Amino acid sequence: MPQTRRAAFLDYSSLDLGDLNPSTLQGSFDDLQLYPSTLPEQVVERLQGVSVAISNKVQLGADTFKACPDLKLVLVSATGTNNIDLAAAREYGVVVSNCQGYGTPSVAQHTLMLLLALATRLPDYQQAVAQGQWQRAAQFCLLDFPIVELAGKTLGVLGHGELGSAVARLAEAFGMRVLLGQLPGRPARTDRLPLAQLLPQVDALTLHCPLNEHTRQMIGAAQLALLKPTALVINTARGGLIDEQALADALRSGHLGGAATDVLSQEPPVDGNPLLAADVPRLIITPHNAWGSREARQRIIGQLAENAQQFFAGSPCRVVG
Repeated sequence: MPQTRRAAFLDYSSLDLGDLNPSTLQGSFDDLQLYPSTLPEQVVERLQGVSVAISNKVQLGADTFKACPDLKLVLVSATGTNNIDLAAAREYGVVVSNCQGYGTPSVAQHTLMLLLALATRLPDYQQAVAQGQWQRAAQFCLLDFPIVELAGKTLGVLGHGELGSAVARLAEAFGMRVLLGQLPGRPARTDRLPLAQLLPQVDALTLHCPLNEHTRQMIGAAQLALLKPTALVINTARGGLIDEQALADALRSGHLGGAATDVLSQEPPVDGNPLLAADVPRLIITPHNAWGSREARQRIIGQLAENAQQFFAGSPCRVVG
């Protein structure tokens, strides 16, 4: 156990927009350096003599662990650990702890916001008002775009963990019937429907599952074809779960009632993406910000502090890998 509790947060600006209170985290260490961001070539230098590294997207691998012998703990300021070489961490005796469940209320409400926006055709009506269509209307109201009520409709949920369960509860509050889908690569369950049975029944589909070798492009052209022509697709999980070209094609063809995603397969999408094409209709894209309420980000601060304190007390928590 390190005698000096020195820590470095390598990409603090990925978490704090100037609206968070880091005092509980700062109080967990003798010294905490908050770097707004860190380039790959700066990592080793900034972790010299440091016992705890805190990172969201900065990659830490075998070379880093080898070059930083004082490093004993990595705190991931997110749930996903794909930027940490967990096997190398084990080899060098470095414990890795992540944050869990911090964004459930934020992501759940974002999911319902996207679903409601699609069902009420909110973007279309906003644009219509901006373009003066309401002002030129012959009647007091404008009803050019069909509005759908969620009450009585069926929502399919893929991934019924903490997030999926929260979304299901909100959907039920709107009067929706919820069906759960069987995830590829998971043991079959009697309360889960295989995709081939689930998809034709749902009026909306929402994804809340991890991205792995079993779920990558889980929703492709064949699966989209099974959905009703009026179905809505929501993805606030990971971009790679859906074949993005197939989704763009389905929307262009008019097969789907609409789609909304908070995630893309590459983020930020610097190399472009089929869903960013200007001619894809009935599509809402938000920039991976469903998780980012101030409350959720403050919960991350609290969990990072707890993870550090538990580690120093000899009982690490939220350990991964």
